[in-house]
Amino acid sequence: MQLKHLVVAALAALSLAACNSSPPTDADGFVDDPEFEQRLQEQLLDAKAGDVIEIPAGKYRLKRSLSLSGNDVTLRGEGMDKTILSFADQTSGAEGLTVTGDDFTLEDLAIEDTKGDALKINGTKNAVIRRVRAEWTGEPSAKNGAYGLYPVQVENVLIENSVVRGASDAGIYVGQSNNVIVRNNIAEGNVAGIEIENTSNADVYGNKTTNNSGGILVFNMPDLPVPGAKTRVHDNEVVANNHANFAAPGSAVSSVPPGSGVIVNSNDEVEIFDNRIADNNTANVIISSYYSTGFADRGLAKAYDPYPENIYVTGNTFSGGGTNPGKAYAGLKQAVGGSLPAVIWDGFANPDKASTGICVDNADAQLLDADGPNKLANPHIVKTTNCAPASRLPKITLPSKMTTSG
Repeated sequence: MQLKHLVVAALAALSLAACNSSPPTDADGFVDDPEFEQRLQEQLLDAKAGDVIEIPAGKYRLKRSLSLSGNDVTLRGEGMDKTILSFADQTSGAEGLTVTGDDFTLEDLAIEDTKGDALKINGTKNAVIRRVRAEWTGEPSAKNGAYGLYPVQVENVLIENSVVRGASDAGIYVGQSNNVIVRNNIAEGNVAGIEIENTSNADVYGNKTTNNSGGILVFNMPDLPVPGAKTRVHDNEVVANNHANFAAPGSAVSSVPPGSGVIVNSNDEVEIFDNRIADNNTANVIISSYYSTGFADRGLAKAYDPYPENIYVTGNTFSGGGTNPGKAYAGLKQAVGGSLPAVIWDGFANPDKASTGICVDNADAQLLDADGPNKLANPHIVKTTNCAPASRLPKITLPSKMTTSG
């Protein structure tokens, strides 16, 4: 009788273990489910408003790009280190996942080793990216995909609590968009950690960028039809972004000097405040114009303004940095006595305006005018104090449905 009970108990335990077991995997650790890729793409193609597509934990091999065009769809895994979509064997398609539907949410999964961008959201409204990891797991290479998390021409963007590594352009790139929050993310080992480009009304805060070539970039490119402005960069850690630049030669980001903390290029109304910015070997903050970037071969959009104006740097904690500048600034180091100050400006200013509005009011941090118009002949420290703008940029607010869940 006792033996019978033991056998029954053992069978019950085996049954329970079978119910809770992970799916079978092949020798490389991928879920052994040859129908997964086709089934997932069909779910995306057939998705209707309100659908939530859930992907169980496991590492899945995909060979083709995925796409979604339906509105109000959520794609959800079980965690950025548990549900992994691997495109290491990708044979067709430019991106990992392309989305053209409004009200899209992606959360709790990873996209690895895509041939091109990991996630591209194009021309939509209300995009949420939450707890997503986009990563190239091999060595840094120009052959890695350009962008990790890449919303472009999107109205209302939230990217939060995500991780990006190994992008050959920018880990997080928000382009030609409006009303944007990028917060509490980790960007490391990319050429640019976070890039806000030709985008207006963006809040970038609570992020950590380290070991990129450039930490946080706020750019306006000359050949894009939509200019950007009004970005707040605050309460971030921008530390030791000294990685060698491995961008594809000729790309815009290939001009970023390794060792750059925050770079503002040809953008207006940018507030950089209350960040910890440290140990970026070229400079902790660089403010530059179109004329210092090597973009001369690009066309100029009609509305393009090449000059950075109304750039406000205050209340940051600066330490280290400026001790081993990239070649674009190496000549300045000797001229100013050994290391570059916390903030460097290339010195190009609109001759039709009385002031650039570039203000550094930040303890003993100094602003260096590199005298770019005269080929760095007379670099000098600019004395600026009490230069706070008359009004501050407002906090970005997104539709409540984008921020109330998760």
